[in-house]
Amino acid sequence: MKSTALASRLRSIVGDKNVLDGDEALLVYECDGYVLERGTPEVVVLPGTPEEAAAVVRLLAKDGVAFVPRGAGTGLSGGTLPLDAPVMIGLSRLRTIELIDVRNRRIQVQAGVVNLSVSRAVAAARLLYAPDPSSQAACTIGGNIAENSGGPHTLKYGVTTNHVLALELVLASGEVVQLGGAVEDLPGYDLVGATVGSEGTFGLVTRAVLRLVRAPSAFRTLLAVFERVDDASEAVSAIIAAGIVPAALEMMDALILQAVEQAYGAGLPLDAGAVLLIELDGPAAGLDEEAFEIEALCKANRAREVRRAGSEAERALLWKCRKRAFGAVGRLARNYCTQDGVVPRTRLPEIQRKIAQVAERYRLKIGNVFHAGDGNIHPILLFDERDADEVRRVLEAGREILEACVALGGSLSGEHGIGVEKIQQMPLLFSPDDLDAMLRLRRVFDPDQRANPHKVLPDSKSCIEMRAPRRQAAM
Repeated sequence: MKSTALASRLRSIVGDKNVLDGDEALLVYECDGYVLERGTPEVVVLPGTPEEAAAVVRLLAKDGVAFVPRGAGTGLSGGTLPLDAPVMIGLSRLRTIELIDVRNRRIQVQAGVVNLSVSRAVAAARLLYAPDPSSQAACTIGGNIAENSGGPHTLKYGVTTNHVLALELVLASGEVVQLGGAVEDLPGYDLVGATVGSEGTFGLVTRAVLRLVRAPSAFRTLLAVFERVDDASEAVSAIIAAGIVPAALEMMDALILQAVEQAYGAGLPLDAGAVLLIELDGPAAGLDEEAFEIEALCKANRAREVRRAGSEAERALLWKCRKRAFGAVGRLARNYCTQDGVVPRTRLPEIQRKIAQVAERYRLKIGNVFHAGDGNIHPILLFDERDADEVRRVLEAGREILEACVALGGSLSGEHGIGVEKIQQMPLLFSPDDLDAMLRLRRVFDPDQRANPHKVLPDSKSCIEMRAPRRQAAM
């Protein structure tokens, strides 16, 4: 590809300052939040409207050039690495909220709108957008759709796919198609559901219509303190078995407690093996009774203490510790890699023991933050990028943890996607016929596989050289 000539043509669409092809400018785009692999695009183009984005894709289609979409770069599986894709299309300038329909509880936004901005835009109407990944202050709706992002409160409310009504999708050919609609339960095939979580391999999402939910009128937020992770895991199973579905049910282990307490001084117990952060929400009537029942269940599973947030400020501080836990880990090591797997809730003690064994065998420190209520684990592997052997051990340890998740009846990802990080493990979950069926579906949307090539489904080029990162990614 003659990048200079192409860059000139792209500038005619988006303007001079919105095409980047200098070496220093491109370094910013060499990786996302998965820092163990990287690659630099030849050109980054930053369209300012959905129409400009479609024009860019049409230009690339004319020349047969592959592209990779990118939102805020907070992804954690290498989904934005430009493998055989010279052009990166950044959607962060598509940040207009186009329509707010309070009566029908829906909102239409462009792909670059930040997740938290959606809830802020409708807060006065006592509505919110439920999916709340830890990076919600930075991550974009387009990226959330690509990865089918979750978050702490999706135990009760569901992940991104449960809250997307319609999409505008620019196919790799440049054709703009509308999927879904503003009403519930349209007949026909669920093409919106197929596109959510497709990681940019179907094309470029430029707009979305999202479902809003009523903001809860009351909360009860508890912190249960345990000596052992196993006991906390058993408490999780007991709560769900009792028929209680909290809005959130999160676990942090001793290493994570050390990091967040150093960072935020919330008075967390540094001698605990693990804590559960449990939140109930809804009408105030009945919440206290459920809170007392949860407290009893935790104590029956050897919780030494159960605290309750006594004010909104205390609740906010606890959630600050949880949602900013990844960033706080930077106090413990130069670099970290956040893993993402799923096991049945009842197998949490087993996967935690496996993670501990892996940490010992590979001589690594691994902290754990779990969406414990739905079995979505986030082991955080600490390392130093300057130590090539340690980087190798992190990669091998991560693969072993994922293999254990599958062996326990779980999955490779709960919300971070496959990207390049987990692509070689896909045959652990799917047969060759399964993978071929998914490839044929992908080709319906993108026959030449020019939209984010070599992602999600394994192929001969889906492995790239493992290299130490140059910096720690922000979370």
